[in-house]
Amino acid sequence: MSLETVQQVKRFSKIFAGFTLLFVGVVMLVTPGPGWPAIIGGLAMLAAEFVWARRLLNRLKSEGERLRQTVMPPWNSKA
Repeated sequence: MSLETVQQVKRFSKIFAGFTLLFVGVVMLVTPGPGWPAIIGGLAMLAAEFVWARRLLNRLKSEGERLRQTVMPPWNSKA
């Protein structure tokens, strides 16, 4: 097997695992299970190959951080 074929197999495996994890995460949103962590994990795998996944992952991170700061403001802030 050539090096190019091995790289293609690894790339395909990463893409397949990322989409599978993403799909399972979406299913777990309506069934019992850790849906959001699975979605984020799938997007993290896909972000290595696709720009759209990287952008979506970055948006989820920023919105999650914004939500965290809304729910749990910093201790040293004066309200």
